Amino acid sequence: MGLARAAEALMDIAPMAIGCYEIQTATPSWRPGQWVLEFCLEDDFGLELARVFIAENLGAARAATAELTEVPAADWIARSLEGLAPVRAGRFWLHGQHDRAQRRPHDVALEIEAALAFGTGHHGTTRGCLLMFDGVLKRRRPRHVLDVGTGTGVLAIAAAKVLRRRVIAGDIDPVATRVAQANVALNGVRPFVRALAAAGVDHPALRGGAPYDLIFANILAAPLRGMAADLALACARHGEIIVSGLLAGDVAGVLSAFRWQGFHLARRLDVEGWATLLLRRIDSSAKIR
Repeated sequence: MGLARAAEALMDIAPMAIGCYEIQTATPSWRPGQWVLEFCLEDDFGLELARVFIAENLGAARAATAELTEVPAADWIARSLEGLAPVRAGRFWLHGQHDRAQRRPHDVALEIEAALAFGTGHHGTTRGCLLMFDGVLKRRRPRHVLDVGTGTGVLAIAAAKVLRRRVIAGDIDPVATRVAQANVALNGVRPFVRALAAAGVDHPALRGGAPYDLIFANILAAPLRGMAADLALACARHGEIIVSGLLAGDVAGVLSAFRWQGFHLARRLDVEGWATLLLRRIDSSAKIR
């Protein structure tokens, strides 16, 4: 198992996993090519137990070479805001409160503060989804949008700001849905976005809003494969699905799962080592170009 696959596998099972990424630039602590997994530990779950956990799930060899570091408790939300520069993704401009004055007249500005949910726009998966959405908007304007695994709500907010239509957003984490709803209010799209706690599309409101002609699913490879059938069922006949959260090695498996549901790859974007895919139904691709 390579480093990338090992890190992603551990991300799926680690207690309170909060981050998984590859080092791109050398630092005093890290070298390019290393993979870092960050997760929170209970008070009685020390580094040695963490190494045992790695050995049991990824093998003794991987555990022996893992570099484990305990980071002192801190206000991580405040720290994450320090030096967090605005991000541009096509027509979209993501920023924090401290950069409001920098927005330009024609930007679709999204103010997203770092919080206890994923999606400030600085991750390659979020930026990839926004760039893919920008491409979709050059062809058509979706009418019914669903955002699965919404995190901070950034994709749902982007859709609502541009389309001025109802967007339904779901996340399995109730904390994330509260963060998303706060960001919805902050960005002035409360009449358009409803954020709900839901596992995939397993919620009456999410199922009741189907069929959707655009679905975002920025999560991870394993849950994407698992919910391919549900997303296909929720997608309109001529709809499209934007998926991300994929390393290069994940793409084939995710595509296979969606091909079984009648979808094909229409476009792929790679941003900072993460793949974002635009999926269309095979029997409708010629009609929505």
